[in-house]
Amino acid sequence: MSKNYATAPLPFQGQKRNFIKQFKEVLTTYPTDAIYVDLFGGSGLLSHTVKKENPNATVIYNDYDNFKKRLNAISTTNKLLDELRVVVKGLPNKQAIPEAVKLKILQVVAKADKKGFVDYISLSSNILFSMNYVSSLDELKKQKFYNKIRKTNYDATGYLKDVVFVRSDYKQLFNQYKDVKNVVFLVDPPYLSTDCSTYKNYWKLADYLDVLKVLKDTNYFYFTSNKSSVVELCEWIETNTGGKNPFNQAKVVYHYNSTTHNTGYTDIMLHKRYTTNTTEL
Repeated sequence: MSKNYATAPLPFQGQKRNFIKQFKEVLTTYPTDAIYVDLFGGSGLLSHTVKKENPNATVIYNDYDNFKKRLNAISTTNKLLDELRVVVKGLPNKQAIPEAVKLKILQVVAKADKKGFVDYISLSSNILFSMNYVSSLDELKKQKFYNKIRKTNYDATGYLKDVVFVRSDYKQLFNQYKDVKNVVFLVDPPYLSTDCSTYKNYWKLADYLDVLKVLKDTNYFYFTSNKSSVVELCEWIETNTGGKNPFNQAKVVYHYNSTTHNTGYTDIMLHKRYTTNTTEL
């Protein structure tokens, strides 16, 4: 039996680890043999969870950000971390790294970068301040380093096993499956008004609103946060202009995330089963 992951095996900005319990509970109300299309695959945690909970389901994971490349490079990432553990040996955990040691770390990383692919997102999680990510050696050089190097190696054994990998624009993937029966769309776009620096493309407001088109007359799970105000915007449009609210009659689940002792934000999951056309479940 492969491991049932409650969090993605590699760091990923915006993964749904805080929602997995609630997501699993709602999944029990859906057919076990449905087709799930993960339009914004991200870390793959939603796709992994669906396949583990419903082995007979078909799960289509849109790996637009090429997370698979990072998964395939885990052994290389672990080797790099092994070298860095030696460099920071004796330094206090979670404290700033002296400049002299930072230079040694950069030498090790530069050598690895010259040899081939470096997973800078995973590396960022080990030597940069919380939630601070870079994607290149040049960006890394500008940062202040902290000793957060994990004690154990990364492992993704069995992760996304039997999940179908595709790489496509989400609109094209949606059009491919929108008229197929027994389909559920997993819709987890980058959040509006949050840091999306690790995503491939820059998103404008219009891009976020375009995503809402996939919610029309479909079965879906949609993820957002109270920072985006997308839900409130749709409610306002419905009330004041007579426009159709894609979240009308959707069920809502909230999860509060604390960032400091007195601040935080609320993740939101909306889910809806449409029952009057060819996507009927």
